[in-house]
Amino acid sequence: MLVGIVGVGGVSALSSGGSPVLAVVGAVAAVAVYWVVMRYVARRSTPEIARARAGVQALLGIGLGAVFITASMLMVISEFSFTRASGSVMATVASIAAVQFGAAVTEELLFRGLLLQGLERLCGSGAALAISAVLFGAIHLANPGATVWTGFAIAVEAGVLMGATFLWLRNIWAVAGLHFAWNTIEALLGVPVSGHASPGLLIAEPTGPELLTGGRFGIEGSIVPVIVSLLFALPMLIAAHKRGNLVPMRRR
Repeated sequence: MLVGIVGVGGVSALSSGGSPVLAVVGAVAAVAVYWVVMRYVARRSTPEIARARAGVQALLGIGLGAVFITASMLMVISEFSFTRASGSVMATVASIAAVQFGAAVTEELLFRGLLLQGLERLCGSGAALAISAVLFGAIHLANPGATVWTGFAIAVEAGVLMGATFLWLRNIWAVAGLHFAWNTIEALLGVPVSGHASPGLLIAEPTGPELLTGGRFGIEGSIVPVIVSLLFALPMLIAAHKRGNLVPMRRR
């Protein structure tokens, strides 16, 4: 787990903040590093990143992410004002999609591939889900406009939901697809992604209460996706339990 986090995290650090092409290259490199660590350090196979049915799993995750963020946005759409942004539609979509693809793949390899699975070996699925979710929220405290509340919100709506998705399907491509769709749709709407604002197809301005809109941090700072994510995560965890995918807490 630690070796993988250093390796994948290093690739992520080198490829983040650069061009969209570099983001995609970084994601591919991160997958390669992950495979090498699992194969030669952990000495196990990697069914969670298998090519078989990778496309199907990714599409399932993209569908889940699209439904999640669309449902969350529709509930508070009246609390925003939107104006059309200038620039090429194709260039904007391609740039945002590439950057979010890179972020989704590397973050899911780190948090669900390495951290969650490593912690499962130590303390079981329940504790691993809770710890990885808290850490996922904690790293977002460094983002622009972050507060203790937004850190908690990210821990629940992203950490718990994405962790539950992985425990249910045991597939990185599905979770990365969810992550990708969520952030891409949000960015295209012109809503800041966890505090990071970037030009989208639209420009969104929050006009309602910050508890509903998330303010300058973006919709992740709203209470709405926190509630919606729990409605998604609970049936996933029930399904994971029925499938026998949960690792019990180790008795010492």
